Amino acid sequence: MNTTPARPETLDAYTREQIDLALAQYQSQPGPLLQVLHAVQQRLRYIPDAAVPIIASALNLSRAEVHGVITFYHYFRRQPPGTHIVRICQAESCQAMRTDALTEHAKKRLGIGFHETTADGRFTLEPVYCLGNCACSPAIMIDDELHGRVTPEKFDALIEEKTRA
Repeated sequence: MNTTPARPETLDAYTREQIDLALAQYQSQPGPLLQVLHAVQQRLRYIPDAAVPIIASALNLSRAEVHGVITFYHYFRRQPPGTHIVRICQAESCQAMRTDALTEHAKKRLGIGFHETTADGRFTLEPVYCLGNCACSPAIMIDDELHGRVTPEKFDALIEEKTRA
């Protein structure tokens, strides 16, 4: 059994700069942790593990507090996402319109589960709990494009379109 501790992730200058900019933007506000985490993820598309001690120190929090918030909210990613982020609504209206079948189809089509990325790095699959498109359930979002009344066939066509792009 290997007892050597894992090497901590190191941050390149650009990544560190983006974390510092997020901290500078929100650090002086009351209770800034969520705002900082959202800003880091917006800038980098995920929150690197090596950002946790930096954020914790800057906000006078423990690493456990920062890590706990990141892992509690499904919105935050700890790994870089794929080129395209596919979100499938799991809310009640979409459930009533068989989003469960669409979800299973999507997982099978992409060969991944929620919070995973395809081996080629093209697609990350995420659940979302309302896209505000209830009248057109089931709904999905690919990157920033909202799609309604998505059938398995329509899903395949949308994925194929992104694959060709």
